[in-house]
Amino acid sequence: PPARHLFSDPAEMAALRRSLLAWYDECKRDLPWRALAATEPDADRRAYAVWVSEIMLQQTQVATVINYYNRWMQKWPTLQALAQASLEEVNELWAGLGYYSRGKRLQEAARKVMSDLAGRMPRTAEDLQKLLPGVGRYTAGAIASISYGQATGVVDGNVIRVLCRLRCIGADSSSPAVIERLWDMANALVDRSRPGDFNQALMELGATVCVPKAPLCGECPVKQHCQARRRKLFGKPTPVPDVEDCGVGDCPLCPPAAEPWDSSLGVTNFPRKAAKKQPRAARTATCVLERRGCHGAPEYLIVQRPSSGLLAGLWEFPSLPLAQGLQEEKQREVLADHLQAWTGQPVVAGGLRFIGEVVHIFSHIHQTYVVYSLSLDGDVTLDPALSPSRWVTEEEFRASAVSTAMKKVL
Repeated sequence: PPARHLFSDPAEMAALRRSLLAWYDECKRDLPWRALAATEPDADRRAYAVWVSEIMLQQTQVATVINYYNRWMQKWPTLQALAQASLEEVNELWAGLGYYSRGKRLQEAARKVMSDLAGRMPRTAEDLQKLLPGVGRYTAGAIASISYGQATGVVDGNVIRVLCRLRCIGADSSSPAVIERLWDMANALVDRSRPGDFNQALMELGATVCVPKAPLCGECPVKQHCQARRRKLFGKPTPVPDVEDCGVGDCPLCPPAAEPWDSSLGVTNFPRKAAKKQPRAARTATCVLERRGCHGAPEYLIVQRPSSGLLAGLWEFPSLPLAQGLQEEKQREVLADHLQAWTGQPVVAGGLRFIGEVVHIFSHIHQTYVVYSLSLDGDVTLDPALSPSRWVTEEEFRASAVSTAMKKVL
């Protein structure tokens, strides 16, 4: 790619680093994992604190993560403590945070560190990614730079946005070729003396200033280095070729010819992504089975999902997927047949009371739960040969490892 897309001037790179770090020192948010990383003298404990935060922050906003993070670190302050926890405990604490496999892999990796690595964390990004399940390239770079001072860059959604705007990269930012080029840029740009702070500063800039819509360009500490802003302010620079024209139309980092610069968008022309796939629609029948407990309070039957797949290992009301286009009468029949296995007694389809529908959006599924209820008389013996199941009060239900969708159902 032409040099205009890359960072090649040492003086400019040094100035950008100084400006960004000075801004970060003055303006960074006060976040619990930063406080722990800054005060923890032991590098491995510091790495654990950073690791937990980075896994939680994947696909989840900071405001949501803070309470979960504080509860997690209070319950399992060390890697050793987490390795001794049960998956059920992890799922219970993680409930509501989404993408539940993250918590499971975090615990698996903690156990691997204790059993296979003598309790010592890998210290380089390469080893972190290679040896720990669930640790990808970004998470490995974040842990290695923040906790161990390795001069390695990081590329997440915030960094992609900042770099694409700084260098007018308009090709599909989710394509492997562009992602690889952005990693090259991040590794070249990272400050060698403060790599952890620099990476956090770059991410902080994307999270608070260089945001997806309505970026605060006037407050940006590196605005003088931003080619997208220069393009917005001055239009096509002359006599230098316009960024869309560099490489005579075949530059791998320029916007496609069919998607030229839109002056009304300004810097938000960048980054560009391929159109997202629409989530597939799915319907599931679920039944809240209720009985009177020994103290007169209602109890509800919950069953455990399989150990792999969507919402693995979580608890839910008895449910089953519905074929597309199934009429309500047939829905009741198939659900009644399904419930007989759990109750050990015939269930009359007409006895199921329709409550309503609950919609829950997963990242790739637009899920509709068709909710029924059924009150049972007398005791029901649960078959131990089936998936794990148990009766719970409403309080016990909310404390269990159940998904947000099931809480909506109740």
